[in-house]
Amino acid sequence: MSTRVRRSVAKNLPDFPWDSLTDAKNKAAAHPDGIVNLSVGTPVDPVAPVIREALTAVAEEPGYPTTHGTAELRAAAVGALERRYGVTGLDPAAILPAIGTKEMIAWLPSLLGLGADDLVVIPELAYPTYEVGGLLAGARIIRADGLTRLGPEVASLVFVNSPSNPTGKVLGADHLRKVVEWARSRDAIVVSDECYLGLTWEGEAPSILHPSVCGGDHTNLLAVHSLSKTSNLASYRAGFVTGDAELVADLLEVRKHAGMMLPLPIQSAMTAALNDDEHENAQREKYRKRREVLLEAVRGAGFTVDHSEAGLYLWATRGEECRATVDWFAERGILVAPGEFYGPGGVLHVRIALTATDEAIAAAAERLR
Repeated sequence: MSTRVRRSVAKNLPDFPWDSLTDAKNKAAAHPDGIVNLSVGTPVDPVAPVIREALTAVAEEPGYPTTHGTAELRAAAVGALERRYGVTGLDPAAILPAIGTKEMIAWLPSLLGLGADDLVVIPELAYPTYEVGGLLAGARIIRADGLTRLGPEVASLVFVNSPSNPTGKVLGADHLRKVVEWARSRDAIVVSDECYLGLTWEGEAPSILHPSVCGGDHTNLLAVHSLSKTSNLASYRAGFVTGDAELVADLLEVRKHAGMMLPLPIQSAMTAALNDDEHENAQREKYRKRREVLLEAVRGAGFTVDHSEAGLYLWATRGEECRATVDWFAERGILVAPGEFYGPGGVLHVRIALTATDEAIAAAAERLR
């Protein structure tokens, strides 16, 4: 009798990177004054009252939420994108809530019908989930920041991330416009991860949906947005995707069948967060001050900080292998992420997060001095 061998999806995926930081974390935790964990970008500040109140206001509702989200949520997203980032011409029907944008990015290639015959392009330095999304779909993956690197390759989907995690690099309108033109000439879809768009410290970071980039035409373009960073809603798993109305409609139909729906209290909280700019502005200023303190200390300790003009991280190097730098920080009770987590091009850098309390950032700065 033959025995069926189950195919393990997990075996086709890379090891979860942060699991490899156990030794460095233990070393940092042994510091007499405790660990300052700057290895992850998780918020530490409380959720604003206006958001918490919206969450609890619908806590008694017993029915199923809609996958498409409430009309109020979709209208709030359209309004926020126009006020905050100058994105115009969006149809509220083209807003689709996500159970956190990591989930959306991981499943997009599969939800869009990609498979073994398709090529997914991801940034040379990229958050690991882009690669995971391609692997889950069984697609081929290429790391490329420049279009010329692709040569004759025909891509089905191109991920861009500006401002970048981990580097904080911003892609200007000219660069994004060339990506859009290249993709449209090949009928490829461009997915722009814009989770850090509201945290730009130097210059301007345009959305791929901004008229200066796409000319007001959202065909084959999708932008992914998160409320985890600027509204501290990481624990809520609150994000959305928008752009090409036809693509969003396809995603909606699949997600309806799969039960990928955002809980109603979270939808209510998102609506409040998107309608209120005051709390977002206040949070941005907190991160700006933390960045100033940490940037000065890191540079003062002899590191070069590359890019980092936006986002929640400092991309730092002193020309040595990144794990050696991680150990150097750990000896001072600070945990940072090795650049190799984000691709082969990151082996000489570490990513240092700004997502710690004022007191923790001050303590880290003092240790570096």
